[in-house]
Amino acid sequence: MWQAKLDRLEQRYEELDRLLADSAVAFDQARLREYGKEYHNLSTMIARYRQYKTLVREIEAAQQLMLDATGDAELVELAQAELADLEPKRAALENQLQEWLVPQDPDDAKNAIVEIRAGTGGDEAGLFAGNLYRMYTRYAELHGWRTETMSSSPSEKGGVKEVIILVEGQGAYGRLKHESGVHRVQRVPETETQGRIHTSAASVVVLPEAEEVDIEIDPNDLRIDVFRSSGPGGQSVNTTDSAVRVTHLPTGLVVTCQDEKSQHKNKAKALKVLRARLLDLARQDQEMKISQARRSQIRTGDRSEKIRTYNFPQGRVTDHRIGLTLYKIDQVLEGELDEVIQALAQADRTEKMAEKEAIPAR
Repeated sequence: MWQAKLDRLEQRYEELDRLLADSAVAFDQARLREYGKEYHNLSTMIARYRQYKTLVREIEAAQQLMLDATGDAELVELAQAELADLEPKRAALENQLQEWLVPQDPDDAKNAIVEIRAGTGGDEAGLFAGNLYRMYTRYAELHGWRTETMSSSPSEKGGVKEVIILVEGQGAYGRLKHESGVHRVQRVPETETQGRIHTSAASVVVLPEAEEVDIEIDPNDLRIDVFRSSGPGGQSVNTTDSAVRVTHLPTGLVVTCQDEKSQHKNKAKALKVLRARLLDLARQDQEMKISQARRSQIRTGDRSEKIRTYNFPQGRVTDHRIGLTLYKIDQVLEGELDEVIQALAQADRTEKMAEKEAIPAR
């Protein structure tokens, strides 16, 4: 139980309080700094935990009052009003405390690079990939984040074969990271004359934006090719070799960017995407060394399985990892993803709490 872990931390906090008052520690600067830092790091959490325990006692007292006041409508109403005020505070504190007990991913605060690719389903898959592209850009807008299209490849029917977007905002990666996986759509395509439901899919990959300090790229490891951009006819076709293809020779990763008319801008965008992909490879390698058993799809971002279904005839969205079904497909596709994302984050925290080794008593 998470409360038991907090009880042990509170005991450690009280032990540190005694140690810091010990004259022997006061004359040992190294121990004084070590204990002082640990004490400071625990202070806010323990203060919140004590506040939580006070709320629990107040809730229990109000519940007991309701039992004792059977037949006294005024007292029962008073107790109910108190519970209505206390319960949300308790729930909020409980959620905050559980979050603190789970080690934070240092990449959660970073910007996110979202890659969307049409999968099985032909033209309908491209249209669905376009729907997902709009969904994530709308979600970013609702949170006041900025988006930039890094690369895009349109499909013939108005959708996209592939699109890569940069989502800039505090905590963007932490919010979007559980979106990685295969998304499936079930609906009647506009071209279907007999009203048959088709199933198609698109894949989503979410990566933290890598800073130059995260991944160092040796220029000697790169092969950079330039070519003329392709696209629809008319003035939008470049007449110069501005498109850029960057190949990372050690890994074989290839990134192509042709959205900008400037070769330098396309190269900069391609290197940004490459850096994020290399960081993702490094993260995967590190995680494999830490643990060979990454059982939860939420945590692994396993892209081989369908994670979510968007069923238009039933108006529902189902996330298969946590069994969550919402009958609000239009709102979700308009970017109202918070209910899904928060449920995934809570499931992730719960699993990490269950797997995390017990905090040793000292």
